Amino acid sequence: MNVMLLGLVVQHLSSLTLVGASKCILQNDFEPGLMAAGDFLIGGIFPLHYNQEMPDLNCTYKPGPVKCNGFDPRAFRWAITMKLAIEEINKRADLLPNHTLGYKIFDSCAYPLTGQRSAVAVLNGLSEKESPMCSGAGPLLAIIGESGSAQSIVVSRILQPFRIPMISYFSSCACLSDRREFPTFFRVIPSDDYQVKAIAKLLLHFKWKWVGVVRGDHEYGRFALQGLLRELEGTGICVAYQEMIPLLYDRHKALEIIRVMSHSTARVVVVFSAEGELTPFLSDYMEQNVTGIQWIASEAWITSSVFAGSEYYPFLGGTIGFGIRKGQIPGLRKYLTTVNPEMYPSNPLVQELWGALYGCSPSSSSLNGHLPPCTGQESLREQHSAYMNTSSPRISYNVYKGVYAIAHSMHNLIHCTPGKGPFNNFTCADIDNVYPWQLQHYLQEVSFTILGETVNFDMKGDSIPSYDLINWQRGSAGNIEFINVGMFDGAQESGQELVIQEEAIMWPGHQTEVLVSVCSNSCAPGFRKAVRHGQPLCCFDCVPCDSGKISNQTDSIDCMACSEDYWSNDDGTICIPKVVEFLSHDAMGLTLTVIAVMGACLTLVVFAVFLYYRNTPIVRINNSELSFFILLSLTLCFLCALVFIGEPTSWSCMLRHTAFSITFSLCISCILGKTLVVLAAFTATRPGNNIMKWLGPTQQRIIIFSCTLVQVLICTAWLVASPPFPYRNTKYQQSKIILDCSVGSDLAFWCVLGYIGLLACVCFFLAFLARKLPGNFNEAKYITFSMLIFCAVWLAFVPAYVSSPGKFTTAVEIFAILASSFGLLLCLFTPKVYIILLKPEKNTKQHLMGKDK
Repeated sequence: MNVMLLGLVVQHLSSLTLVGASKCILQNDFEPGLMAAGDFLIGGIFPLHYNQEMPDLNCTYKPGPVKCNGFDPRAFRWAITMKLAIEEINKRADLLPNHTLGYKIFDSCAYPLTGQRSAVAVLNGLSEKESPMCSGAGPLLAIIGESGSAQSIVVSRILQPFRIPMISYFSSCACLSDRREFPTFFRVIPSDDYQVKAIAKLLLHFKWKWVGVVRGDHEYGRFALQGLLRELEGTGICVAYQEMIPLLYDRHKALEIIRVMSHSTARVVVVFSAEGELTPFLSDYMEQNVTGIQWIASEAWITSSVFAGSEYYPFLGGTIGFGIRKGQIPGLRKYLTTVNPEMYPSNPLVQELWGALYGCSPSSSSLNGHLPPCTGQESLREQHSAYMNTSSPRISYNVYKGVYAIAHSMHNLIHCTPGKGPFNNFTCADIDNVYPWQLQHYLQEVSFTILGETVNFDMKGDSIPSYDLINWQRGSAGNIEFINVGMFDGAQESGQELVIQEEAIMWPGHQTEVLVSVCSNSCAPGFRKAVRHGQPLCCFDCVPCDSGKISNQTDSIDCMACSEDYWSNDDGTICIPKVVEFLSHDAMGLTLTVIAVMGACLTLVVFAVFLYYRNTPIVRINNSELSFFILLSLTLCFLCALVFIGEPTSWSCMLRHTAFSITFSLCISCILGKTLVVLAAFTATRPGNNIMKWLGPTQQRIIIFSCTLVQVLICTAWLVASPPFPYRNTKYQQSKIILDCSVGSDLAFWCVLGYIGLLACVCFFLAFLARKLPGNFNEAKYITFSMLIFCAVWLAFVPAYVSSPGKFTTAVEIFAILASSFGLLLCLFTPKVYIILLKPEKNTKQHLMGKDK
């Protein structure tokens, strides 16, 4: 279809029309009548200027043309690459044989409005006078363009009603993958969905947790920011600020952005912007003398030669970002050298190129009249990398691939087999009247190899996602060089997409170490992160782990509780086995052991003395047999304390309580028997009292046996019903395990102690009654005193036992056993041993009965 009705908006448009391989004509006003050299027409839109000056749009008079400023040699090289590719294809016999491609290239000035006018201009074809209105297919079959995503969105929407496919070489906005909104859009550059994934992985790799984002005021910047925020969710990376550079540059707003950047603690800044709005922004940035920022550049400006000058290095040196994969274009460098004022003397763009590269004007009538004249014979020098750097073309290579994609699609369309075509009734396209939508069908399915790389498109029109990781380093001339230091391949498995050569990276300030950008320093192991109220998750305080909890990783969100048998070390980094506490043979255990053994030995010494002096009156008085029983039971009482020392086992737990209770019951029973004998002996002297016949030796043994038997029965029931057992107490002190013997049955335990206490109380009561009986050696007084000590010790034991957990509980019980045993031994036998050994003259019956003079 012809679109002459749209031609009114393209006046005052600068357009570069390259016809065939020999003509290059500049046209200030779009006028019909230009001829195409080729059977099929391809349009091209390139940002040959990177800035623009808008006319006065007050709607009172016809506006003047948009004035484009800032010639971009790099973009001009892209246009020349398109021309080179088409000429190569037209010369090939294996691709589009007997057919040629024509082309028409326009300048968008890196601005959506001028990009829109370029699209309308290229739609009008080469000669509107020779194209009758709506008589058939339009002359334009496809477009190579645009550079910026904002411009591509505008151009694609203009092309959509005419179903003209468009292949972008530099528009990466993820929004353009929406087939419902942009059904004719293709691109040979990866979508920003992959770029933001690559940037997120880069931030994670270098542990940059606190970053700022600056974007342009267009769809590219907006969708890139949304994609990055989506990728950063759950990664622990926070965005400190989000700033936007106005599309129509505002210096006041730019200075506000620079102020935010300089005052923020985020030292890493991700920038999604085109070089058009970024150029004046960086000029103001350098004017403010802000340094120390690590720039993360998007693919839109990471390889922009506009910023390669030496004046940019102190501020942008060390910039890192993902750029389009580079390729090699045979013959490009030689072809670029053919573009000179002699070859194209009337082309103002070539004159602008010459002025940009050499600072001179090849013609006195050119637009560069303010520059000194030059001969026009200059050869392009190597240092002009913006134009002649063909060592690693990236965007030029994308343009090259885009042109070949159209050529291969046209080749497949032309060689369609009749009756096997993809259209209605298996028809093929009419070669003499090809519609753009027919070409798009083949473009969607095209797959070819160029310079060793496979080129194809997915259902969204996107190509295979891969990037080069580029670092800005100082060149030999002081300028910035773009050094490849890694790559990102989206086709690889997860976790293997990013490859970085860290040793090759140069960081800002010519440093070799990675810059740190965090809101809060990492929490070391042993600490956890506590988020500050009202601040992002990356801003936190480091709080030590509570006792019993650890964190063995950096930046732990929470501390892990140790298992029951483990406890945290002092640093809170590892769980160590809890200290197992029991009354072992340490200083305390050895002391108690020595005292117990000394008590048993002392008792045996007394036993030996009594045995040796068994025929003396003081031993025979009140039944010497009971004295020997008491001494033997006291020996056992001292020795049973040893069972309480050492690691508790099932047998030791049962033995310690039963042995203690039975031996003490035996001892107190013997003392009870002796008390009864003493009381009966002195009351038997009364007339008519025959009590002694009921307290003979046999009856005394029965009393001792019966009283002890009761305790044995209690202990037996205890062991059968609920015996004592080893117990690991982890509740009282969480940092240690207290090994102790659980009594099993509290009732049985207190019954045992209660029974011993009952015997002691009965014994104390009877001895108290006999304390004033006549005689020089009234044993009842000593029994009374011994029972008093015994009861006092065990009454003090109860609160001490309850309030002293752990090994001290056992120590208190041993202390009670030893103290009561020593009390009995000393009170009952010291007076007798004193008389036997030191006062033998008192060891007579008369003295003991109180009858000596």
